[in-house]
Amino acid sequence: MIHRYNGVMSYKLYTAEQVRGIDYAAIHELDIAGYELMCRAGSAVVDEARKCFPSARHWLVLCGPGNNGGDGYVVARLAVEVGVRVTACALTEPGQLQGDAALAYADWQAAGGEVLQWPLREEAAYDLALDALLGTGIDREPDGEFKQAIEYLNRLRCKTIAIDIPSGLNADTGCVMGAAVRASNTVTFVGRKRGMYTADGPDYCGHITFDDLLIPSAAGHEYSTSTGTLLSPDFLAEVLTPRPRNSHKGQFGHVIAVGGIDGMSGAIRLCGEAALRSGAGRVTLATDPAHASLINLSRPELMVKAVGDNAELLSLLGEDHVVAVGPGLGGTSWSESLFKTCFETQATLVVDADGLNVLAQLSQRKTIMRDHWILTPHPAEAARLLACEVAEVQQDRVLAATTIAKRFGACVVLKGCGTIVADFSAEYAICPQGNPGMATAGSGDVLTGIIVALLGQGLSCFDAAKAGVLAHAQAGDLAAVEVGEMALIASDIVDCLPRVWSLAGT
Repeated sequence: MIHRYNGVMSYKLYTAEQVRGIDYAAIHELDIAGYELMCRAGSAVVDEARKCFPSARHWLVLCGPGNNGGDGYVVARLAVEVGVRVTACALTEPGQLQGDAALAYADWQAAGGEVLQWPLREEAAYDLALDALLGTGIDREPDGEFKQAIEYLNRLRCKTIAIDIPSGLNADTGCVMGAAVRASNTVTFVGRKRGMYTADGPDYCGHITFDDLLIPSAAGHEYSTSTGTLLSPDFLAEVLTPRPRNSHKGQFGHVIAVGGIDGMSGAIRLCGEAALRSGAGRVTLATDPAHASLINLSRPELMVKAVGDNAELLSLLGEDHVVAVGPGLGGTSWSESLFKTCFETQATLVVDADGLNVLAQLSQRKTIMRDHWILTPHPAEAARLLACEVAEVQQDRVLAATTIAKRFGACVVLKGCGTIVADFSAEYAICPQGNPGMATAGSGDVLTGIIVALLGQGLSCFDAAKAGVLAHAQAGDLAAVEVGEMALIASDIVDCLPRVWSLAGT
């Protein structure tokens, strides 16, 4: 089957309800037969399975009760047609199937296919397993035989392909609902489900392949108007342009990075160096007098000013500056005073780390909003901003990020697996790159430096946040190749930034 992607649609993100709406519109408005779409989906799965696992000659297909099970019967039939040995197993009586799923089973039966009933008596030596159990239609924990079948698939030693989405994974939030298939590959259809790219999604989906089933992008306009996007590797090249030869440092922004209480000079230093490595024309660190004279000894390009109080900081700030506040800021009266000074300026602002903790405390007393600022919380900091538990944040990361954005009138970067960038207008993006090695001290300070540097070069808050998150992730992935995930430290990410910008053509 030829995979066709309808331009930008292939990078939009959808909820399960939106995908069902597009599917419904394709069938009832564009008169594409539902069974035709099912056959296209089955063909896409077979193509992907043969491409990725060419030596797999015996496939197990576990089929559930709905259209996801129907997809499984189509896969079984098409696989046999190309010479693959298939064992199909039904978790519900095939005679109970309805609609297109019933037709898929009938065609499998007509082709001579047989179906075993669950439970399977033994774990045979399958070369490949395919999950066609539940799809996107469930919103509760799998139980009974379905939970047993999920656990069975996870015990098999062979690779597993999930059809549309791993059974048990919430398509909207990316959270495992009690139990889920841990697939090595997922072939998904119609629209990219946002939960596949954040929270537990990446661990359970494995390598994701998307096929739009040749549905025109205009199908179900009221459903396909998504506010979410998946950040693509070429986004940096789209928003960044090569510099004119006739340039000077004043054109690329003056970053003021505020933080680094006594004993935390490393955080503000990492932020400043990342800003330099991300194109800022000038970077000034406003930091604790205890180490101000020492902090730039090994990076003389950084300017450093000792600030003992808010008056000394205020003398540094101008309307043409962009400001990052929070790395190593601490939680003292000095910290709160400097934060308030930054907040009250007209400068575009990035708030991270301890700055977010000060913000959370202040927001408990009154509503705090301003224009032109970016908040970059990790889940625990996000929970403080929302006055909730971390588990609630992780239960729906997109909702948490968009809620913070609306509450503070800000652009929000919710860090973690599948970092979310959300704007107060309800737009959001998810970054699919990055790796666990980046969960290390100072990594967030580096991200702050990248974002504030991009702001200084004229990007909007939303574009600077998205580009910063993507560049940070790409640099982290390059660093992981060089030193491995376990050994990766924040400075490694900074060291790899030049290659990221070079690859983006800047």
